[in-house]
Amino acid sequence: MLRTRRLRKTENIRRLVKETSLSVNDFVYPIFIEEGKDIEVEIPSMPGIKRYSLDTVSKELAEVTALNIPAVLLFGVPASKDDTGTETWNPDGIMQQAIKFIKKNYPSLYVITDVCFCEYTSHGHCGVIHNNDVDNDATLVNLAKQTLSHAEAGADMVAPSGMMDGAISMMRETLDNAGFPNLPIMGYSVKYASAFYGPFREAVDSSPSFGDRRTYQMDPANRDEGLREATFDDQEGADILMVKPALSYLDIIRDLKNNFDRPIACYNVSGEYAMVKAAAEKGWIDGDRVMMESLLSMKRAGADIIITYFAKEAAKLLAQ
Repeated sequence: MLRTRRLRKTENIRRLVKETSLSVNDFVYPIFIEEGKDIEVEIPSMPGIKRYSLDTVSKELAEVTALNIPAVLLFGVPASKDDTGTETWNPDGIMQQAIKFIKKNYPSLYVITDVCFCEYTSHGHCGVIHNNDVDNDATLVNLAKQTLSHAEAGADMVAPSGMMDGAISMMRETLDNAGFPNLPIMGYSVKYASAFYGPFREAVDSSPSFGDRRTYQMDPANRDEGLREATFDDQEGADILMVKPALSYLDIIRDLKNNFDRPIACYNVSGEYAMVKAAAEKGWIDGDRVMMESLLSMKRAGADIIITYFAKEAAKLLAQ
């Protein structure tokens, strides 16, 4: 009789035949930096995740460094907003200050920056508004300014999250022409107009004041379109291709892994984090086991890099 259970009999044989393994080297930890002082505020829908000002974030950064998590993804929360998000390219803006602070005080951390406008615009959309919609090409002009500002501040990698057509090409040309040819770009290549982003919008106060983002983020029903979007980013020079969200789009992660010879990232987003935390708090699930199983599923699907709010907790468990 064929007995597949022979290779499950003991812990050691299970270790020997394990096909997929998680490592702290897989993780990027998102951090929210708010302009101001004495700010350390937990986000209600994301237990354990806080917004920090630069004078309070050191404890968090020191823990990330001690856990050997290789990279952080920065999101800025400015004190003031306007129609076009001009604070995004302010050389003294909160993101630029945060980059400089981390590179000076925690030089071993790899700093990836979110390049977008929704946290910085008064309307909460990801660019310049014309006729009640985001003007793609006008937004690209400002995206170039923001990208260059992050590069000059010392970012190690830039990651445009707005899903504007031609964003990667514009950013690559801007960086190359300004003397940053070696600065990599992580494309939010396949980003869906997802309901799983709700807690993030609370975290950075970026809910749209009108409409939604379905004219520029992808329809969750579409799979082939994801390959087209990733192909464009690949051709325009993205160094890493990302799928966002992760858990409901594991098939898309596998599609990218099978079709592109580039590192594949996924973003384990705020709603995915919040669901696990809420169910664990109720005692309905084993939170740690579900967390690790979820992260493993992303790795198994083909993700080389996992951006996750669970990074610190998972790193601690992996170190045991």
